[in-house]
Amino acid sequence: MQEKYIDETKQGEAFAIAERPENSKKLFLESYGCQMNFSDSEIVASILNEQGYNTTLKVEEADLILLNTCSIREKAEQTVRMRLAQFKRLKKEKPGMTVGVLGCMAERLKTKFLEEEQLVDLVVGPDAYRDLPNLLKETEDGRDAINVILSKEETYADINPVRLGGNGVTAFVTITRGCDNMCTFCVVPFTRGRERSRDPHSIIEECKNLLDNGYKEITLLGQNVDSYLWYGGGPKKDFVKASEMQKATAVDFAQLLDLVAKAVPEMRVRFSTSNPQDMSLDVFRMIAKHDNICKYVHLPVQSGSNNMLLAMNRQHTREEYLDLIRKAKEIVPDISFSQDMIIGFCNESEEDHQDTLSLMKEVEYDYGYMFAYSERPGTPAHKKMEDNIPFEVKQKRLNEVIELQRELSRKRMETYVGRTHQILIEGTSRKNENQWKGRNSQNAVCVFDVLEGQKIGDIVDVFVYDNTQGTLLGRTAE
Repeated sequence: MQEKYIDETKQGEAFAIAERPENSKKLFLESYGCQMNFSDSEIVASILNEQGYNTTLKVEEADLILLNTCSIREKAEQTVRMRLAQFKRLKKEKPGMTVGVLGCMAERLKTKFLEEEQLVDLVVGPDAYRDLPNLLKETEDGRDAINVILSKEETYADINPVRLGGNGVTAFVTITRGCDNMCTFCVVPFTRGRERSRDPHSIIEECKNLLDNGYKEITLLGQNVDSYLWYGGGPKKDFVKASEMQKATAVDFAQLLDLVAKAVPEMRVRFSTSNPQDMSLDVFRMIAKHDNICKYVHLPVQSGSNNMLLAMNRQHTREEYLDLIRKAKEIVPDISFSQDMIIGFCNESEEDHQDTLSLMKEVEYDYGYMFAYSERPGTPAHKKMEDNIPFEVKQKRLNEVIELQRELSRKRMETYVGRTHQILIEGTSRKNENQWKGRNSQNAVCVFDVLEGQKIGDIVDVFVYDNTQGTLLGRTAE
């Protein structure tokens, strides 16, 4: 299990790429938050690479500093503000340096960023990255620059992302942008706009390109991949206005999975994130059909209580969620699930909390991401509901959820012991450089001793002889 209980928001991660000899300027690019932000950073790097910027890991030598930000929780925004404060000294020493904020936090705060953070020269929302060259020209002329216009069309489908950092084995491929679900606790619909899907042909071409460049695994990425629907372009909400021909030739997520699995049969295929209300059983049938689609689904539920699900506007019930899990396990018997859980949402009772614990026990998640609720400005919950669960109660309930997930994780890991698994080698173990680290189809992390002839990117048969709470212990199968 990935021991990532309290805060999924990643600390800033800076990237470097191979330099273009003709480029003379340096870009320091740091990303926070979800996988979508890290994927977007690869698009930004590609755009700016064409504008004469090579990336650097040394912030002191940067001509341009960009922070790709997250607004999902208050802590994420506080982290970015503290990071910006660290750049003030650098800005004084290097007045010509440009500092910009990208992503969800830029979209949420807009011009306030320019007013509150005197350091920031550039504010760019998630749908405006193509405008970066023009915005940078404005800053060169001494003007603050901002573009936070949300688009109903932008998918960056024609931009070949620059793969930043990483292990050269696994990569993200974005298939949708935005979200229409309007969960009451969530800022995403306001910071990333309407849901729209990317042309399936461009997705397949990007996957093939990754295969040609030695990658072995792709993760199809979106705020809600199950809502993927390509009918020629435009927001999903406008599908009702599509022509009969468009409707007849439309591609949904299950069909896209089928196309991708067939196009790159040598590659493993994963996807994230899913939404219960939009999850089709056809998706699970595709997982069963194709050996290269991994048997793992991240399926956020947020609460096990119908009262809370209704208050959160999750558009599914506890019973519908459990029925989906039950049917999925019938179609794919060895499938694994992980969860997102919000603890202490508005008006949550002890009975609601117990419903969450009982749902977790019934599903038996492999692992999960669990958080105490913190209200986000601009969301329906912030506008209309009182954040009335005391901090101490939230923490107590959160600790109980975490402890239960630890038990469930250990139990799930034990089910993999005594079996041989195909493990994709992603790198060396952090704790032991003489061991490989990789994951099985169910996304469980496995470590095993390095053998001569093995290399990163190989898929190896590994016999698992033991486990810890979150890791499988194995040896190369004979």
